[in-house]
Amino acid sequence: MSSEVQALLEKEVPLQSAPPKATWYHYFELTRLHKFPLGNVLVFWPAAWGLTMAARSVSLPPQTFAVETMMFLLGSTLLHSAACVLNDICDRDFDAQVERTKNRPLVTGAISVFGASVLLLCLTFASMAMLLFTNRTAALIGLIGVFPLHALYPLMKRWTNWPQAWLGLAMNWGLPVAWISVTGQINWEALPIFFLGTVCWTMVYDTMYACQDRQDDIKAGVKSTAVLFGDFVKPILVVFAIVFVLCMTIAGYLNNQGPAFFAISCGGAALHFFYQFLTWNPDVSAEGGEKFLMNHNIGYIIWGGLLLDYYLKVVA
Repeated sequence: MSSEVQALLEKEVPLQSAPPKATWYHYFELTRLHKFPLGNVLVFWPAAWGLTMAARSVSLPPQTFAVETMMFLLGSTLLHSAACVLNDICDRDFDAQVERTKNRPLVTGAISVFGASVLLLCLTFASMAMLLFTNRTAALIGLIGVFPLHALYPLMKRWTNWPQAWLGLAMNWGLPVAWISVTGQINWEALPIFFLGTVCWTMVYDTMYACQDRQDDIKAGVKSTAVLFGDFVKPILVVFAIVFVLCMTIAGYLNNQGPAFFAISCGGAALHFFYQFLTWNPDVSAEGGEKFLMNHNIGYIIWGGLLLDYYLKVVA
């Protein structure tokens, strides 16, 4: 036997690593509940705002208000988790090309597409079942939030440079659903304006979030407003933030909100945005994630003013 053949026979051949074995935590990770309340609460905030504004306008009793709030918190969490599972199923090839997402369970093979699909069906039906606790009108409108809004979002980054705008419709759909759940009807003055503002808010935080992956997204062919806006991303998002605060202020005026709403909710959100943009460098990837997380605080600030407004009128 020649020395060359002997060397080939003795050469160590690396074994292909087997995909990790699926565990309950992999499924838990797929729902993003391991990061609760981060993304989940972004679905809840618009519902909480709409619920509280409507509760104040009709003087909803505190006990009923508390139950409604818990129902929307649970429903929002289930819907967000279902949307995350669907997104990971659709984007698994894209996720493999992005540094931040390359270790997600569907990318590594820890969970099969079939297993993820079963989980998706369970979460979807559970979130839809929560609509049974609302009235008929709210339930029918709520179904639009499931399909087409959340269901088609994963495809938007393939079809349009504005997937964040579609996401804004999906993430904030709880606002009209909660409002109608309390009042039984649509407030055609305040509600559409406030909803438009919340869509602008989603444009801000999700574009900031997408700035983390801009370079990877360009290579992978993923479309987003972070890529579209380019070097002008910061001033453009400042405009969206201003529109959000203006819409919220106008909606509060039309809904006869009290001073607490304008001082805490509107004023607090404006100051928070000012600090965000003052300290954000879009070219530093890590800062996109940091500023995305900061937008959760806006939810608390706005709801705090609304709760105080509700308390002063209905409880005190």
